Amino acid sequence: MSKHFAEGDQYAILGGNGSGKSTFLQLIAGFLVPGAGNISWKIGGKEIEVDQVYRHVAIATPFLTLYDQFTLKENVEFFLQFKKLKDGVDVKSFSEIIELEKHNNKQLQHFSSGMRQRVKLGLAILADTPLLLLDEPVSHLDKNAILWYQKLLQNNISNRTLFVASNSQADEIFLCRGKMEF
Repeated sequence: MSKHFAEGDQYAILGGNGSGKSTFLQLIAGFLVPGAGNISWKIGGKEIEVDQVYRHVAIATPFLTLYDQFTLKENVEFFLQFKKLKDGVDVKSFSEIIELEKHNNKQLQHFSSGMRQRVKLGLAILADTPLLLLDEPVSHLDKNAILWYQKLLQNNISNRTLFVASNSQADEIFLCRGKMEF
């Protein structure tokens, strides 16, 4: 079976715990190698080598580790060694956009789970990549932070393919037109 996903498509990946949603995202991101079949990545008809996929994919997922001993600023600077942020976003404006500018020099080990989630979502959504993968993006977010997430995503989804893994949270999949059941 062959499945092609087009630029600008938005998909909800729905299913219960343990159904394979996160594994599917890891396969798309190139973090895992499929046990059967294969995955190919193309942009503009040109194939991308598996060791270069990370440059074209941004992901926010519970298994993604941030560096606790680094400050927010240092985490963003480290990220920038591998991926660009969207035009006009730098280290300073990043912390303002994720509404954590007062915590720029604070080590992440002192962040709450909601603050950590904002950092993960900000790094993924504000990355200059054509493919965006979000795994249960509103986990650990309060009502105001969910509204922040929705606005940030709406403002930064243009011309990007989006996959959102969810247990059917309307707050998470609000932009998705296509659905895949797991």
